[in-house]
Amino acid sequence: MSQKAALRRELLAARRLLTQDDVGRTAAVLSASAQNLPELTTARTVAAYVSVGREPGTHALLDALRARGVRVLLPVLMEDNDLDWALFEGAEHLVPAGRGLLEPDGERLGPRAVLEADAVLLPGLAVDARGMRLGRGGGSYDRVLARLSSAGAHPALVVLLYDDEVVARVPEEPHDHPVDAVVTPAGARRFPARAS
Repeated sequence: MSQKAALRRELLAARRLLTQDDVGRTAAVLSASAQNLPELTTARTVAAYVSVGREPGTHALLDALRARGVRVLLPVLMEDNDLDWALFEGAEHLVPAGRGLLEPDGERLGPRAVLEADAVLLPGLAVDARGMRLGRGGGSYDRVLARLSSAGAHPALVVLLYDDEVVARVPEEPHDHPVDAVVTPAGARRFPARAS
């Protein structure tokens, strides 16, 4: 088993121990912290995602961003694991999709819609002191980050995690991209500027 796979397994096992109350309380704290992050307070368009299961909750944050007039893009998983995007128009417009995900039911904007984002909220399992993120391993967000990079787009990259998911070191591969900031219940932390 690779180092990444072993770390993923360990982190997912820890998440399974969380109660729904733990997840709910953490979501409220994360939303309040993330809303005050300068990268999000100044953003006009944010590409985000809908948390599911025991992921750090994004629902309150999505509602708060939308209420503030931010254009929120949510991913729609395509057959090849790449991501299309659609506007978040409220929780009542989220529908069940494959892999237990929730997706917006509106018009598809195309994979390149993410290039319009001022900030991108990335799902993750861990981040280290360098800002290297460990995702779930499906590769969808690797494609998004590669698309942003090849287009010369540099939105703020932010990941929401639980406190114990900020780790000493995340195994990395050449295609991995560091993030700009992590928000945990303990607060926000920024990383050294990414190379452009």
